[in-house]
Amino acid sequence: MIKEVGKYVFLCIASFLSIFPFLWMIVGATNASVDITSGRMIPGNQLLTNIHTLFTTTNIVTGIKNSMIITVIATILTVLVAAMAGYGFEIYKSRIKDKVMALLLMSMMVPMATLLIPRYRMFAQWGLLNTFLSVILPSMATAFLIFFFRQNTKSFSKEILQAARVDGLGEMKSFFLIYCPVMRSTFAAATIITFMNIWNSYLWPLVALQTDDKMTLPLIISAMNSAYTPDFGMIMVAIVTATFPTAAIFFIMQKSFVEGMLGSVK
Repeated sequence: MIKEVGKYVFLCIASFLSIFPFLWMIVGATNASVDITSGRMIPGNQLLTNIHTLFTTTNIVTGIKNSMIITVIATILTVLVAAMAGYGFEIYKSRIKDKVMALLLMSMMVPMATLLIPRYRMFAQWGLLNTFLSVILPSMATAFLIFFFRQNTKSFSKEILQAARVDGLGEMKSFFLIYCPVMRSTFAAATIITFMNIWNSYLWPLVALQTDDKMTLPLIISAMNSAYTPDFGMIMVAIVTATFPTAAIFFIMQKSFVEGMLGSVK
């Protein structure tokens, strides 16, 4: 009995610590800046004022539009490229594929900061700085997602592909008509991970996007916080706005996400 009570007490404390930042963020969005800095944890009546200030004094709409364009396009391309690569690594036989995969996994150990200057010079030579492509292209080759798809493809029935080939179905049609529907839970998990990473991306967009009309939502929120007298109520509303898309896509695809992370195939 004591063991069960202790377990539930621990879970309640852990849940509260996990939820508290989000609760504080939502409550802060309803209060004035002076109330937030004083540590008030009671909902106020400044929500509409904060929303009006956010949408009239900042280019938040432009940031939302830019973030959505970059994230949607990059997510689709990244998941598609990673799925094809993971499919190829597992389905096709090659003596060097394990060595290539090892090199890909080693690339994950390279710190992002060390790539900034080479990547900046490369995109500058291509004339792609301050464009959405400069943010989309680097995200398309993700070693983790390639490894993720390869591992999950191990549970994919190869007999289905062999039967499709016997029936004369080409490789591309086999991939899109057979592999993709069967691996939909893996695609869902990869989509959520990729969407969150790109939507919240800050460091590289800060370097690559140089004008206000190209800024993404995280960059605009960061600029709000760097003001001489930040309006924390407005910032909290902006953070809630930035959090909503990632929270929505996670809860919509939550079941498939869990199945995909466990490597289940239906």
